Amino acid sequence: MKNYKFKINGNSYSVDINSVEGQVIELELNGTPYKVEVDREVKQTPKPRPVAKPTPTAAVSTPKPSTPAASGTTVKTPLPGTILDVYVSEGDTVKQGQKLVLLEAMKMENEINAECDGVVKQVKVRKGDVVMEAETLVIIG
Repeated sequence: MKNYKFKINGNSYSVDINSVEGQVIELELNGTPYKVEVDREVKQTPKPRPVAKPTPTAAVSTPKPSTPAASGTTVKTPLPGTILDVYVSEGDTVKQGQKLVLLEAMKMENEINAECDGVVKQVKVRKGDVVMEAETLVIIG
């Protein structure tokens, strides 16, 4: 079992990787067990590679919670968690501030709201899905 500590946007996360078999990873995130299926197989490396330190002149950009795209505004999850409920479906008209998704993260319920008016073009999650930080939830056109 490998243990990793992550600090994302000031929040600390403890991740224990219990097993990796093909595309299924069994892990614990802050003590909660998850089975995660990845799009492609994770290759394990025997030794971690050294990470170059950024130079003071390098520009560092932080991901935004939503980004306008050619196909619409992408609403992303602010932190990892489990989808408790999805309040919209494709084709629904939404207003700015309207509740789209209910996310449970770190034993707290978080409402993810629309950041603009529009029509829901795509819903990328379902009730019960486990999502990671910055994963796309809904696209509004």
